[in-house]
Amino acid sequence: MNQICEEFQIAVIGAGHAGIEAALAAARLGVKTVLFTLSLDGLANMPCNPSIGGTAKGHLVREIDALGGEMGKAADATFLQSRMLNLGKGPAVHSLRVQSDRRAYHHYMKRVIENQPNLCLKQGEIVDLQVENGRLTGVMTKLGMLYRVQAAIICSGTYQNAKIHIGEVNYASGPDNQLPSCGLTDRLPDYGITIRRFKTGTPSRVHRRSIDFSQLEEQKGDDPIVPFSFTTDPSGLKNKVSCYVAYTNETTHKIILDNLDRSPLYGEAKRIQGVGPRYCPSIEDKVVRFSDKKRHQLFIEPMGLDTQEMYLQGMSSSLPEDVQLAFLHSIHGLEKVEVMRNAYAIEYDCCDAQQLKATLEFKPLPGLYGAGQFNGTSGYEEAAAQGLVAGINAAMQVLGREPLVMDRSESYIGTLIDDITIKGVMDPYRMMTSRSEYRLLLRQDNADQRLTPIGYRIGLISEERYQKFLAKWDAIHQEVQRLEHTTLSPTQQLNEILVSRETSTVSTGVKLADLIRRPQVRYQDLASVDTDRPDLPRDVWEQAEIQLKYAGYIQKQLDQVKQMKKLENKRLPEGTDYKQITGLRLEAQEKLNKVQPYNLGQAGRISGVTPADVTVLLIWLEGQGKEGKSHAESQ
Repeated sequence: MNQICEEFQIAVIGAGHAGIEAALAAARLGVKTVLFTLSLDGLANMPCNPSIGGTAKGHLVREIDALGGEMGKAADATFLQSRMLNLGKGPAVHSLRVQSDRRAYHHYMKRVIENQPNLCLKQGEIVDLQVENGRLTGVMTKLGMLYRVQAAIICSGTYQNAKIHIGEVNYASGPDNQLPSCGLTDRLPDYGITIRRFKTGTPSRVHRRSIDFSQLEEQKGDDPIVPFSFTTDPSGLKNKVSCYVAYTNETTHKIILDNLDRSPLYGEAKRIQGVGPRYCPSIEDKVVRFSDKKRHQLFIEPMGLDTQEMYLQGMSSSLPEDVQLAFLHSIHGLEKVEVMRNAYAIEYDCCDAQQLKATLEFKPLPGLYGAGQFNGTSGYEEAAAQGLVAGINAAMQVLGREPLVMDRSESYIGTLIDDITIKGVMDPYRMMTSRSEYRLLLRQDNADQRLTPIGYRIGLISEERYQKFLAKWDAIHQEVQRLEHTTLSPTQQLNEILVSRETSTVSTGVKLADLIRRPQVRYQDLASVDTDRPDLPRDVWEQAEIQLKYAGYIQKQLDQVKQMKKLENKRLPEGTDYKQITGLRLEAQEKLNKVQPYNLGQAGRISGVTPADVTVLLIWLEGQGKEGKSHAESQ
């Protein structure tokens, strides 16, 4: 018989990147929360790449921070090297990435969790749920303890019924040979939740002393450094290490191709049944799918300051150990490399994200939420973003407050959640800037402008931080106004600057703003002739420059958002039976009934729903409105 333990309001199942943000958000909102993890030593683990950020992922981290999450602060406090990616392109795709100290990141997050009021951290495995009258009321541990809660969030990552594959060998295990979580996903179908099987992988870790760095390309960090958190002072940030670049070659590829029959992905047995990530393939996938390429890039990155382990980004594999060693030894600089941890593939259970509401609550089971790789996504950053939203919404439900529904036009977090819940996930979902139709508006540099007011309204942003945020954006506005109203005379000094920037000279007075709008001219270029310029922080003058330089493009996207909002504002009644709507195609009826979109905008993004179907829904909605009005008038 299950013994009832202490009662909580929210239980978070799993203490990876999703679970941490979920638990912290709920506890910080004043809700009594318990966070379960299979091992306290695995909290905030980085079983794959020890890094935070990257293309589009860096946007997510800055949005998490702007809302009041923890990942950005942890990344700033524990990074080894920081780089801003895509600087050769426009600001919409600039993305921050740091190489993290894996153990330092774990210790930082464990300390934050342990010191958080309203939050209890417990080592234990959840194997079942308690459901009463169709609603979640508790969670049960493997040891038979029942914890009564009002809501629970599953953040189990890649641990659910996890299986490791290395060549012909496979065995039950979570990442890093930790224990898998067994039992919970076997019970979830009883509550109406569909379970799927996905797969991911990770590369070898090798010993630093066995690498010939003289044959590798050194990759240094940025100076100055841009922090992830809007609260971090950048003046104290310093790079501590270099990373390195190597390349596969034709010999490497031949070794892989000659041994494909021993791969659990390509062998006759095809032991891996789970669907793998499309945008982060294994090295054998790359060699097969991109057979025209004579080499593939790999990055050699340190795991921490207190270890000699180096991570081989880009070399994920599930080939046998001897094959892994052979193809690594064929790479220049790695001829004598010593493998400390073998690469492996891992299969795990996850849910069908189309069963989730935009709040990340399961439609079949009120009170149960999902976040992270359990929802079919990949990556620490995607997981943390969902964990934050699920934690907020579980707390909002407990507190009887309005839920937080993130809009795809205001955030990458909103885009991610809209994509997975409305379009569905066929393979592990990875955030990319190309997934957003509004990426010029959703830049990482203005994440605080977009989301900090929301975090403040919810209660995750302090009054002190909010006032600093308001002061910053007031300074940006004032600088834009100054640039718009300051005229420079056509001096020789100014024209020499313009010639050096390969743009036309001026013969009459010109506004500073008009000069900055020129693609060739930067704000800093005009410092010597802009004598009244105030001494502003980098993030202030950079934001002023972006607003001026891209004003026309930004306005176009704002107009697109306005058009989209017309459909987003047309709400669809909850629980509608779309089979009863005349004119909808059968496929559209089935997809709409499964997803139950909140509005016409979401309906139009469902795969299998055509513009003609949206028109039918629009006409039907208008008819519903007229019927409702006529009924009201007759009363």
